[in-house]
Amino acid sequence: MNKLFILAVTITIVNSCTQKQPDNFVFVKGGPFTNTHSNYYGKNITVPGFYCSLFEVTQKEWLDVMGNNPSTFKGDQLPVETVSWYDCIEYCNQRSLKEGLQPYYTINKDKKDTSNSNELDDTKWTVTINKNANGYRLPTEAEWEYAASGGQLSKNYSYSGGNDINDLAWFWQNSGSTYLTGNWSWQVLEKNKNKTKPVGSKQPNEIGIYDMSGNVREWCWDKPDTLQGRIWKGGGWMGADFCCEFSFRADYQANGKGPDQGFRLCRSDNGTLNN
Repeated sequence: MNKLFILAVTITIVNSCTQKQPDNFVFVKGGPFTNTHSNYYGKNITVPGFYCSLFEVTQKEWLDVMGNNPSTFKGDQLPVETVSWYDCIEYCNQRSLKEGLQPYYTINKDKKDTSNSNELDDTKWTVTINKNANGYRLPTEAEWEYAASGGQLSKNYSYSGGNDINDLAWFWQNSGSTYLTGNWSWQVLEKNKNKTKPVGSKQPNEIGIYDMSGNVREWCWDKPDTLQGRIWKGGGWMGADFCCEFSFRADYQANGKGPDQGFRLCRSDNGTLNN
């Protein structure tokens, strides 16, 4: 048999069996929570493996897909902000379609979500998921916290990647012209020109993911019964140090926007990422 033919067949088989990892994503190996600071530690919860973006979605990435830039602080490599949860859901689907992937969400803008009781949210789109789709999506809170805590490589830090917040996170004290001390004050932050910073400009965590503590707060998929909005995690440039602890959780109405509100992407490991 022709040796070149054998080589070509071998290469084809290898390529067909190898999933293509999305650019600027890392595969997060699944397993139980090992970081004792996690809200999920010791609760017999296992997270399946998934792909997580190394960085928060940048303004360039948003502009390339959506054709606009809603951010307060402008810069290609700054994280996109002032985006609602609904905006992020739409971005996920639009980027999926642009890259030939199956959209993860079905969005019905004409049908109100009857389970949404938040009086501040006048949007209330009905959004459902397509579990077998290979498109982009928001992380669940459990996925987000698992990745931020270091997954199976966790060293039991309180922040994502360490215990010294200044090495890892942009927050209210270090995100301006000078390092702030004393009490938090919005007037002081404005005078100090506090703002977002280019993604990936602090140290990564154990699995190579950046800014899961600080820079911008990150939307998650979840809408727990105990809260009336959607979960956000990670803290941001204007927030306190404790908000940057990966275990901290808070909610915001899904139509809410702010200059410290952004997101990152995930994709499921469902065997179709070689598309």
